[in-house]
Amino acid sequence: MMKLSALKGIALPVLLSVLLSGCYIPIRFDAEIEMHRTGSFDMKFDGYMAKVELYKGLKEGKIDRAQEKKQIEIIKTDFGRDPSVKEFKYYKMGHFKVNWHRNGDLLKSKSVSFFNSTSEYIIGIRYNKNTRQITISTKSLKTAAKKEMRDLGLDWSGKIRVFTDAKVISHNATSVTKNKRLGGRFMTYSWDIKNIFAPTLKLVLQLY
Repeated sequence: MMKLSALKGIALPVLLSVLLSGCYIPIRFDAEIEMHRTGSFDMKFDGYMAKVELYKGLKEGKIDRAQEKKQIEIIKTDFGRDPSVKEFKYYKMGHFKVNWHRNGDLLKSKSVSFFNSTSEYIIGIRYNKNTRQITISTKSLKTAAKKEMRDLGLDWSGKIRVFTDAKVISHNATSVTKNKRLGGRFMTYSWDIKNIFAPTLKLVLQLY
């Protein structure tokens, strides 16, 4: 009988492969969120992304041109469901470009994310009506999953900026400066994301 330790050794990579199989990840991107203390927001994402399963299959020679075309149509359909997607263009090896823009009232919608899926979101905003707190965060992956992606040849980098006049409870921004464009109480919280192992972004705001 196989020992439990050996089973765990097999289960971990299988689990990671299942986790990453349907995963979209950012590759190179720029994102901005303007978050007002009144609850109104304006959120933008512009950059390159990859479908992990498709990239892996193409790299390993397990997906041919016909299968790639089918996968491209699936990706287009996924992003086509979201009216906030302003541009979609497929390049090669599972990589594509997306331009996305949405605005509205977070107090009414309660949450908004790019891309438009709870399980697949890259960056999201959540409002808790009980605490009247707003949390902005990016997708979180375990270190083992990040290592698997790096081993596949995938990595990500980008810049995220949050402009807000709300009270900030906590954050892990790379830098904080006054926002001259918006003026008043607005501050700019910036994250310079160097690679896939950069800390998950998190910023918590308090509304009164």
